[in-house]
Amino acid sequence: MAQIFREILFQEPNSIFIKVMIMMNLIFSAILGYSEGSGKQNLEYSKFWNLKSQEKAKIPSKIGMIIAYTPSLIACLSFFWIFPNGGIRFFMLNFAITIHFFKRLLEVLFVHKYSGAMAMNSTITISSSYFIAFSSLIYIQHLTKGSIEPIIDLKYFGFIVFLVGIIGNFYHHFILSKMRKKGESGYKIPKGGLFNLVICPHYLFEIVTFFGFSLISQTLFSFSSTIGTLFYLMGRSYATRKWYLSKFEDFPRNVKALIPFVI
Repeated sequence: MAQIFREILFQEPNSIFIKVMIMMNLIFSAILGYSEGSGKQNLEYSKFWNLKSQEKAKIPSKIGMIIAYTPSLIACLSFFWIFPNGGIRFFMLNFAITIHFFKRLLEVLFVHKYSGAMAMNSTITISSSYFIAFSSLIYIQHLTKGSIEPIIDLKYFGFIVFLVGIIGNFYHHFILSKMRKKGESGYKIPKGGLFNLVICPHYLFEIVTFFGFSLISQTLFSFSSTIGTLFYLMGRSYATRKWYLSKFEDFPRNVKALIPFVI
């Protein structure tokens, strides 16, 4: 196993910053995932926007999501200027992440149809988490400059995986947007695409997208970010499936939460 890691990962600098960020990322994501899956504390957006939030400050969902994604997009764009000579791998990673957040903002503005609000504390949590995680990911990639490259180069394959993830994610977001007609605000059981197998295929493809980032980057922190994303989205998808089961008597029990035929 150690030999495999040496073949696919950078020999990164012996940095306390990197070690701390890896541990914080995994611990924070595991706590979030457990809180979501157990129902103890859900981030208050989408279906869970009004959960225990009667006395909390709320903003329109569209504004909340713009706040959540914009700082990370600005950071990614600025990194092209801050690190102009990062090399092809650095450029591919930053370019992929920039596309990711640009797509998200376009979806917020033109695809998603919102009906509720978003708790301000959840907006701040999501926005700051994205900003810290992706800024760290790019900065740590910069720190690998001059380090020994992995024996197995996965960056081009990783970009293909990223494209599969981002296209699959958009496709299922588009299906969701078409389910709600003009003037409607309620929820329906999603159908089409992988919704016939799992209730959150958009989360599944989000994980694929993050795995693509990891393969492009080939740093230990990037893989820890993907594992952290898996922790959180497993919990969130499990909570989403429970929500549908509680709201719809005809919800098909064979539809899993995140991974077809598994969970």
